[in-house]
Amino acid sequence: MTYSGILARSRGLALLAALSAAATLAAVRSADAVPGYDGVWSVVIITKEGICDPSYRYPIRITNGSLGNAGTATVNITGKVGKNGAVVVNVSAGDKTATGTGHLAGKSGGGSWSGGNGACKGVWQAERRS
Repeated sequence: MTYSGILARSRGLALLAALSAAATLAAVRSADAVPGYDGVWSVVIITKEGICDPSYRYPIRITNGSLGNAGTATVNITGKVGKNGAVVVNVSAGDKTATGTGHLAGKSGGGSWSGGNGACKGVWQAERRS
């Protein structure tokens, strides 16, 4: 594989990692979602295993407990935050997907993510921006 091919693959996996981190904020029932976590959050994804980029930062918007994309990238982000701060999120772009889980409390949070059928794994950290 050429160097440019490796870079293209790692960029795609970085997006996957970002999507995964976003996914980490979803799968909680709507009835459990509350607006206490609403606003824009900055999420950094850190790769611990796999060939994804070492880290990636991504903006997430939470509205009435539902997660969405707060940036300009063409990425689908779905997920929920429960009233206890539990987060499950799913991120996808094309055929790449990632899932994350974790917890928010106050103005910060964190958890783990995986994507690419286990090709990459790591942790995520979130900080409230607004």
